[in-house]
Amino acid sequence: MIPKLRVTSPWGLPLKEGEPRKLAIPEAVLPIFKRLDSKYDLEIEKVDVAGRPYYFLHVADLTPLLTGDVFGNAPEFPFWVKIWEASVILADHISKLPPDDDRRILEVGAGMSLPGMVAASQGHSVTVTDYEEEILDFVKVSAAMNQCADNLECRRLDWFEPEEMGRFEIILASEVAFHERFFKPLIDVLKNYLAPGGVIFMAHAADRETLFPFFKLCSEEFQIGMQKKRFRRGDKDFDVLLTRLKTKVH
Repeated sequence: MIPKLRVTSPWGLPLKEGEPRKLAIPEAVLPIFKRLDSKYDLEIEKVDVAGRPYYFLHVADLTPLLTGDVFGNAPEFPFWVKIWEASVILADHISKLPPDDDRRILEVGAGMSLPGMVAASQGHSVTVTDYEEEILDFVKVSAAMNQCADNLECRRLDWFEPEEMGRFEIILASEVAFHERFFKPLIDVLKNYLAPGGVIFMAHAADRETLFPFFKLCSEEFQIGMQKKRFRRGDKDFDVLLTRLKTKVH
């Protein structure tokens, strides 16, 4: 029997009339789902981007994952377990790009991979990366639910020991500049994977304190353009910094 999971709307907002309350897990990814289901309480979250619904398998109860000092120990915080406002802004931005058979897209620090999923659903060739295989298992199930698995490849990527994957015309990243320990290896990854003439799109909460030192380091390698975007969640507004980086011509 193929299981069905309840669908929730992001950040506790109610589902609209006529939207599905449950979705079935595609048979092709049932072994992955069963492995995750044996470890976590799971549900499906629906997120709208550019007028289209996207569905993501995620952990329903985050409490067991939020152990220790989650605010004082940023490197250990499980950023992957939720879809951030910055990811919605980045996904909306990438949704406006027309597909190009000669263009490869890489998402780094993908987590639930909303930007990568949107890009793959619209016909782009996307490689989604994160540091743990289990995180990518969630992405694989979500890609099957969104019927874009043929355009989306999952690869484990350790920023400190990156593997050869070729070059990419577009690199996506949201909420990755969260601790200075990762700044240098992340910048090296961006520099080494970006194709000549390529572009990097990043998105972060505008009030994140690590942004200034991170982009100061980035400015040594990249030309930087920034735009502040406002995201409304329920009755609250959030400011997101959408950033474009291009390699400097020396």
